[in-house]
Amino acid sequence: MLRPQRTLKATAEFEGVGIHTGEQSLLRMTPAEPNTGVVFRAQSNGKTVEIPATVESVPENEPFRRNTTLMHDGAKVHTVEHVLATLSGLSIDNCILEIDGPEAPEPEDGSCRPFVDLILETGVEDQGVPAPFYEVRKPVQWSREGIGITAIPYDGFRVSFTIQYDNEVIGTQYASFDISPDVFAREIAPARTFALRSEIDHLRSQGLIRGGTLRNAVVVDEDKILNEEPLRFPDEFVRHKILDLLGDLSLLGMPIKGHIISLKSGHQPNVSFVRKIAAMERGANRLFSSKKPTHWDIRAIMDILPHRYPFLLIDRILELVPGESVKGLKCVSINEPFFQGHFPGHPIMPGVLIIESMAQAGGVLLMNMLEQPETKLVYFSSINRARFRRPVLPGDQLIFEIELLKFRRNTCKMAGTATVDGEIVAEAELLAAVVDR
Repeated sequence: MLRPQRTLKATAEFEGVGIHTGEQSLLRMTPAEPNTGVVFRAQSNGKTVEIPATVESVPENEPFRRNTTLMHDGAKVHTVEHVLATLSGLSIDNCILEIDGPEAPEPEDGSCRPFVDLILETGVEDQGVPAPFYEVRKPVQWSREGIGITAIPYDGFRVSFTIQYDNEVIGTQYASFDISPDVFAREIAPARTFALRSEIDHLRSQGLIRGGTLRNAVVVDEDKILNEEPLRFPDEFVRHKILDLLGDLSLLGMPIKGHIISLKSGHQPNVSFVRKIAAMERGANRLFSSKKPTHWDIRAIMDILPHRYPFLLIDRILELVPGESVKGLKCVSINEPFFQGHFPGHPIMPGVLIIESMAQAGGVLLMNMLEQPETKLVYFSSINRARFRRPVLPGDQLIFEIELLKFRRNTCKMAGTATVDGEIVAEAELLAAVVDR
């Protein structure tokens, strides 16, 4: 699972009523720099407080009241799960969320589809830095009183959920999805929040669902729903529970590589499960965690390129501007196998391997533009205007800078230079074709 971090192309605003407080609220979603994460900005005692959207911001000494609340330095934001589910479902890693009001606004139809439409209309952009993932390497389980959540290893991100209600309209429902932005937007985001008619008076007596109506929630009586609009999916109820779970799982602070299986969980069990993962030194399971988070380290490179020893000839990606350019690094060691024969007693890096290293850096740039890079290969079909200006020796550090000149119909043209200590040692134009692996 390798993809670049993503943020919004521009600021987007959404205004609405909080479903629990019933108060008007304005949500302003602003682009953020790589490695920022998702951060709420709220007001407390006349000052602006930043609240990271991580499980550490969930107050431990307060009961859950049918939503997820974040708090920091005296500031609180209620009912964050739907907007967090939207950002997570659309693979948006970095975003500043400014809320003018005590609670995130609820879309008028009670689903995340209006959030999705707004974000897609605003636009999402890649940021050229690899997104770190939490990889589930062994089963992790949380359970209590018949409710349970389990994470197991999986090559992707899948969520399975089972609900069981003593209500003939809802009953037992099960759904399972491999989550991607397209799947989220089509299969999960339209599912509306819901409540049982028998619970409403009790919830309102507790000061909840003051903004709830038949427009922004599905209300279920003993044998029917009370809304004029019919169910959007036969299993809409469990799909909305998946939506809530995605929002709560995002509080881990990074996407998950694994299969999450839930039985009847709600916000409190979801957050308890995330706390358990966070307590297990989540950094140790973080994929692509280089010392400098702006770099693509060797594990990230190996996830996107098929090359392996002794033909993986790029060590790090220093900069990547999606669809435009890439800057890579190759440390030339005397232990390189080609020095055994090129040449004994006078080691020089073969010029063709300098070009190959340059091409591999360009391959990272190209593969980063593709939807499913793991299913593709890059074949270089032509090398033009190659020049070698001085030998590359053991101990040198090669810096490659490649610019994408043209990309059309799975064929691209790139221009690259290789430097050592700021001096150009080689340059070339490269043509390549993208083919199925």
